[in-house]
Amino acid sequence: MNALTKFPEMTGLDQLKAIFDGRADYQGIVQTLKLTPVSAEDGFVVFEGHPDQSVYNPIGSVHGGYAATILDTVMGCAVHSKMKPGQGYTTLELKVAYHKAMTDKSGPVRAEGRVISVGRRAAFAEAKLFDKSGALCATATSTCLVFQL
Repeated sequence: MNALTKFPEMTGLDQLKAIFDGRADYQGIVQTLKLTPVSAEDGFVVFEGHPDQSVYNPIGSVHGGYAATILDTVMGCAVHSKMKPGQGYTTLELKVAYHKAMTDKSGPVRAEGRVISVGRRAAFAEAKLFDKSGALCATATSTCLVFQL
């Protein structure tokens, strides 16, 4: 059961907090990539991860999809934090820029997602991904469709 079905009367931020503190079970991409939720505030979400060789590409570094997924996750959660009860969203557009390659020695990595704006039908967010030394590894922007569930 996810937070939307378990807590449909809650705001998106309250749903995220329920997931982060263990009141709502979540078995999605966060678990698959072994991401750790750090904080959820109104319009701002942070996750950490430890990329390992299971997310490597054939040239011996972390696959770009790992960065894209963690960035999409924090932006989506940041947008989720702005949803009213009964609202949902989905990513319409994702743009990622890669600044520095990552390896299994890069972690823990920290992804920060922030809402730029939320309207009746669209939300815009941005994110940054840093390695353990604080170096910028990737950035992203996202456009989300906002809808009634």
